[in-house]
Amino acid sequence: MKKINLRAFAVTAIMGAVGFILMLLEFPLPFIIPSFIKLDFSEIPALITAFALGPWYAVAVCLIKNLLHLFMTSSAGVGELSNFLLGAVFVIVCGYIYKYNKSRKTALISCLIGAGVMAIMSVIINYFAVYPAYVKLYGMPMEAIIGMYKAILPSADTLVKALLIFNLPFTFLKGVIDSAVCFAVYKSLSPIIKNNS
Repeated sequence: MKKINLRAFAVTAIMGAVGFILMLLEFPLPFIIPSFIKLDFSEIPALITAFALGPWYAVAVCLIKNLLHLFMTSSAGVGELSNFLLGAVFVIVCGYIYKYNKSRKTALISCLIGAGVMAIMSVIINYFAVYPAYVKLYGMPMEAIIGMYKAILPSADTLVKALLIFNLPFTFLKGVIDSAVCFAVYKSLSPIIKNNS
């Protein structure tokens, strides 16, 4: 039992490091969402870990990648906190649903539900925590943040509208993309992670 746990911890640490590397490959989509919000695929290792080892190991992957990213943060840790919270929500939902019925169909359902919950939570977390933190730490008026959304879509003239119109579908799409990549590579990686090869 001890050997299995040590292997799981080692795999978690490796997946956290891979997630950190993927965070560095982030890129903006300025015509779809304001450029300070970037797309990355760093939840893929966490999602693979959720299916292979369980949701709490996956949360640890999310934590490790964000702790490592803190050393080069440009957001005073606010971006990392947001990334951790949303990633953790995603992998907890996916991991727990899959844990009780390990089938490909359940994995697909868990990913869609997880992406949906993460998208909804992105609105709540950004509204109550992340954007107010940016305003306080950077002294940036909320109007300036909303202005970045309005530059793309003038009718997004309140924070709630901006988050619902832009962040919610963007976060859901990110979850779907992460899930698709996970589905593509999981079968070949699973035996290695679980030491079944």
